[in-house]
Amino acid sequence: MYYSSKLKEHKSVFGAIKQKQEITYRVFAPYSQRVDILIRKGENSPYFYYELKDEFQTGWFELTTSFEDVGVYFYHFEIYYDRHKQAIFRGEDMADTPSGNADWQQTVYSSSFSVPEFAKKGVIYQIFPDRFFKGDIKYSKVFDDRVYASWGDRPLYANGSVGKVINNDYFGGNFNGIAEKLPYLKDLGVSIIYLNPIFEAHSNHRYNTANYLKADPVLGTNEEFKSLCKKAKEFGIHIILDGVFSHTGDDSIYFNKKGRYDSVGAYQSTDSPYYSWYKFVDFPDNYISWWGFETLPEVQETDPSYVDFITGEGGVIDYWMGLGADGFRLDVADELPDCFIQKIRTAVKRNGGMLYGEVWEDASNKVSYGEQRAFLYGDELDSVMNYPFKDLIISFVKGMNGTHFMNGILQICENYPKPSLDSLMNLLSTHDTERILTALTGEPPLNRDREWQANQKMSPEEIKGGIRLLKLASVLLYTLPGVPCIYYGDEILTQGYRDPFNRSCFDWSKVNDNEMLEHYKFLGNLRTECDVFNSGEFIPVQAEKDFVSYIRKNGENEIFVAVNPNENAQQLVLLPGWAQDTVIFGNEVENGSLKVEPKSFAIMGRGDWAKIFKNRK
Repeated sequence: MYYSSKLKEHKSVFGAIKQKQEITYRVFAPYSQRVDILIRKGENSPYFYYELKDEFQTGWFELTTSFEDVGVYFYHFEIYYDRHKQAIFRGEDMADTPSGNADWQQTVYSSSFSVPEFAKKGVIYQIFPDRFFKGDIKYSKVFDDRVYASWGDRPLYANGSVGKVINNDYFGGNFNGIAEKLPYLKDLGVSIIYLNPIFEAHSNHRYNTANYLKADPVLGTNEEFKSLCKKAKEFGIHIILDGVFSHTGDDSIYFNKKGRYDSVGAYQSTDSPYYSWYKFVDFPDNYISWWGFETLPEVQETDPSYVDFITGEGGVIDYWMGLGADGFRLDVADELPDCFIQKIRTAVKRNGGMLYGEVWEDASNKVSYGEQRAFLYGDELDSVMNYPFKDLIISFVKGMNGTHFMNGILQICENYPKPSLDSLMNLLSTHDTERILTALTGEPPLNRDREWQANQKMSPEEIKGGIRLLKLASVLLYTLPGVPCIYYGDEILTQGYRDPFNRSCFDWSKVNDNEMLEHYKFLGNLRTECDVFNSGEFIPVQAEKDFVSYIRKNGENEIFVAVNPNENAQQLVLLPGWAQDTVIFGNEVENGSLKVEPKSFAIMGRGDWAKIFKNRK
C-alpha cells in the first residue's frame, strides 16, 4: 500500500482539519525517485504540485503543510520511477489504487467553528405536529376549507394517483399535546425536539407558509408555543423549528393569490411591499415556483427586504428564538444561496442556537446549481440531516457487505468537520421517506399508486422480521458518530409508505408493554449514561462480509459494539483487556470470546459507568 488516508502512518490527522493546522502526508514508495502530491481547491480548479521528501532514504516520502483558507480540497499522488510515473488515486476502501481518477478529500474548516453543547448529547425526536398528540382542542375548528378528521383515521389521498396527495385534512395535534407528553419523551432520553413547520399555512404539512410570525391556529397560539418551550427546558429538552425560507405559499399574507388576507400581496400589485420578494416572469400569473408547484412561489433569497425580514434584528428568527426556540433546521438548504445561509447563521448564533440543514448527500462536497457549497466550513450550517448513514444502515442490516458499510461510515467521518460530525442528525426515517419498519421488511412500493400504498399492511411474520432488523438498525443509529433522531412513532412500530401514509397519527394505545419502545428506552438510557457518544472517537475493529464491530472512546470511558445481521452466530475473539469488562447487552464472555447471536448485537462497556448501567438495567 502506498497510502491510506485512514492510517496515521500515512496521514497524521484523520479527517477534516482546522485552517492553519499542520498535517503530514506520508507515502511509502521505495525504489522511486520522487513523489508529488497534487492538490486543488474544489472540483474545477487546477492542481498545484508539492514535492514530498524522503530525507532519510527509508522509502517514506512526506510533506508537512497547512491550509490557509477554509474549503474542500482534493488530492492524489504521482510517483516517479526511472522510466515512468504512476498516479495513485483513492480506491473504494479509501486506500490507494494505481488506476481510476478518484481523489482523496481534505476538508478544512474555520478554527473558530463550534456547535452548542446540547446538540451533541441525548436523542432528537422529530414530530409532525398535527399527528403527535391532541391536547387542548379549543383551536381545532379554524378556516372553513379544512377537513377536520378523527384521530387515527387514514390520511386523505387522491385515489389512483402516483404522486398527488390532498394535505387539507387535520387531526388536531397541537402544542399543548406535545407539552403533555414531555415526560414520555424524557423517558426516551430525548434532549431535542425537531418540529416540522408550525407557522400558519394552508396545508397540514405547513411547508407553504402563510404567516411567518404566527403559529398555525390548529396548533395553538404563539404564547402557547412559548409555554411549550419553557416546559420543555424544565425537562432538559430543546426545541428546533423547521425554517422554510426558499418559498412561501401562494395563499399567504405575502403573495395573497386567493385574497384570503387583508394585505396587498405580491400577486395583487407591483406596489406591494412584498413584490420584490418574488420572481415574476410575466405579472401576475407567470412566476417562478418551487419545483413547478404554482402553490409554492419561490422567494428571492437575496432581496434585501426579504433577507432583513427573516434574519435582521427583530426578524423572524429573532422572534421565535425569543419565544424559546433553540435553533432551526433549514428546509432544502441546498437550494438557498450561501450568502443567505450565512445571514441566517448570524441570526441563530446571536440567540445562542443550533442550525441544521436538509442535505441528502455528503454535505461536505455538495455541488448544487453548478457551485461547490460551503455548508460545513464554519460560517453556515452547524450540521445536517444524515441521510448517507440512513442509507448505509438500512442496506447493511438487509445484507450489504460489512466492509462497504464501514467504508461508507468512515467516508463521512473523514469528510465532516468534528463539530458537524458530533452533532449530525442521524435518522432512519422522516416525513419525506417510508417508515423504517416498512422500509426494512415491507413490500417495495416501486411505482405503485397511492391506493395500493394505502391498503398495504404488513403480516405478523413481516413485523417480527422487521423488529429484529430495526433493533440492529437502531443500535447502529444510536452508537455511530452523531445524534440519533427518532421519527415520531417509529419506536412503537408505526408503518407507512411515503407521504401521506408516513404521517399517520401516533397510536398511544401501543405505548404499554411494547418491546420496541423498551428497546429505544434502553438505547436512550445508554446515551444518557455514557459520555463517549457526545464527542468520543470512533474506532473500527472489524468489518467483515456480514459483521461489523467498533469502539467509541472518550478518555477512560469506552464502549464496544458488535452488530451481526447474519443468520449465523459470530464468535468474536475480544481485544486484549476486554474479556474482563462489562457486558451491557448480549452473552457473557467465555474464554476471552463473545458469541453474538444471529441477527443480534452485543454491547460492552469499560469504565465505572458501565457497571452502574448494568445494575440499573
